[in-house]
Amino acid sequence: MIRVPAADGPGAFVHSALFYEDLGQYLGGVGGFVRAALGADEPVLVAVPGLRLGPLRESLGGGPDVAYLDMTTLGRNPGRILAALRDFAERHEGRPARIVGEPIWPGRTEAEVLEATRHEALINTAFAGRAATVLCPYDVAGLPGTVVADARRTHPTLIEKGREPAGPSPAYADASVVCADCDLPLSEPGPGAVGLHYTHGELAAVRDFVEAWARDASLAAGRRGDLVLAVSEAAANSLGHGGGQGTLRLWADAGHGVVAEVRDGGRLADPLAGRRRPSLASANGGRGLWMIHQLCDLVETRSTPSGLVLRLHMADA
Repeated sequence: MIRVPAADGPGAFVHSALFYEDLGQYLGGVGGFVRAALGADEPVLVAVPGLRLGPLRESLGGGPDVAYLDMTTLGRNPGRILAALRDFAERHEGRPARIVGEPIWPGRTEAEVLEATRHEALINTAFAGRAATVLCPYDVAGLPGTVVADARRTHPTLIEKGREPAGPSPAYADASVVCADCDLPLSEPGPGAVGLHYTHGELAAVRDFVEAWARDASLAAGRRGDLVLAVSEAAANSLGHGGGQGTLRLWADAGHGVVAEVRDGGRLADPLAGRRRPSLASANGGRGLWMIHQLCDLVETRSTPSGLVLRLHMADA
């Protein structure tokens, strides 16, 4: 059984990558982590791709202190994952929480992997000062070498080839550095993209524009409403925090639904905005970005010299 170091003491936090090559290493590493948590009377959340849930459940069983989630659903948009992890830890306030989170698996698109890498870096910011241990498995046999290299940068400790104990990662980098490296230029949309510039007093016009376009694009009614709401929230942020104006572009992504892009002169001062559940007591609290992440299947975020870009992806189902 592989032993993963656990948080020890108030405010202690451990974030480890588990590099596995086959199912045996996976079950040994993740199973050992969960059993150690249960033996220490600590709650544990297991959020992994559905293909791995069956073998893990069979190996570990259930219990009141074990929660299982399918990461392909929870983490379809990587921007949703962090809030779920924090919610789990906060539900067990006063007890060290253990979490297995596998946000990157073979078959993820490059855009999804990039945002999941950003998520991995921000875990270290979000859990600073919280007694918790997060283990992130990586399929080194099925993932590109660049993904594994980034895992070395986002995890302070590593477990490789089934060896123990976990050792420090010489490549570990601060979350701000990793997130800046994730701000790669976005590709231009193909022909057929439509655009709209908007300013104060034109939010209703933005909604009407999106509604009409989505209807012509044959987006299902439910998804059309989600798109209108998500774009409306992004445009409202432009007007309130992005210089009072912005530019919207819309286009169809063949076989993958639709894409909306909002550009403005804003800055994302809080890298966790939208990735943690907003406080009801807060005047702003990132509620707009939170809603966008909940509605969309992927949110690409870019901080550029001229401002902020949000690219919102929405499938038809």
